[in-house]
Amino acid sequence: MLLILALWQWQFGDGGRQDLKQKQQQLDAQEAQINELKRRNDRLEAEVASLKTGLEAIEERARSELGMVKDGETFIQVVNPPEDQN
Repeated sequence: MLLILALWQWQFGDGGRQDLKQKQQQLDAQEAQINELKRRNDRLEAEVASLKTGLEAIEERARSELGMVKDGETFIQVVNPPEDQN
């Protein structure tokens, strides 16, 4: 009877095999999340470094996100008509 109780505790009790398996799955999920966040941080770090060192990156961002143009430039926007107006 003691052997059965010990085996049950080993399999299902606190710190048993199932508990260990659950903890390992949680650890794997957290490690995957950490790795994704590290990749994101690396991309952001590279973007910040580019913005700090290169005026080209700042100019590109100003043009694409803010619609800015340089002095003396002419901005031409081409708008295609909707497809239903033939």
